[in-house]
Amino acid sequence: MIDREKIIQNYIDGYNQFDIDKMIADFNSDIVFENIQNGEVNMTLTGLDQFKEQAEKAKMYFSEREQTITAFNHLESKTEIEIDYQAVLAMDFPNGMKTGDKLNLKGKSIFEFSDNKIQKLSDVS
Repeated sequence: MIDREKIIQNYIDGYNQFDIDKMIADFNSDIVFENIQNGEVNMTLTGLDQFKEQAEKAKMYFSEREQTITAFNHLESKTEIEIDYQAVLAMDFPNGMKTGDKLNLKGKSIFEFSDNKIQKLSDVS
């Protein structure tokens, strides 16, 4: 489980540093990413190329962002983390949020593993 925590922390560190190569260092090439809001999947990406493309776009949304892990919950082939999320918007959003607005959210991410690589990542908010 220590290996999983190191792998997950590396992903989080890469995310916080806007370093996509670091984020994906421990991904399987056929990674599946899901974003789940209010119980519904609103985005699914398959493979490193799709994930990297979306991650590059997402970098433009924030001038600052930080995920902080508040808890680990290890299961057989996956680990769930609870996170506190803070960000500052770098652009205006269609929902009325403006450049410079701050986000403070809580959520969780579920990392599914295969051979010490991340096979699936689900972000839940």
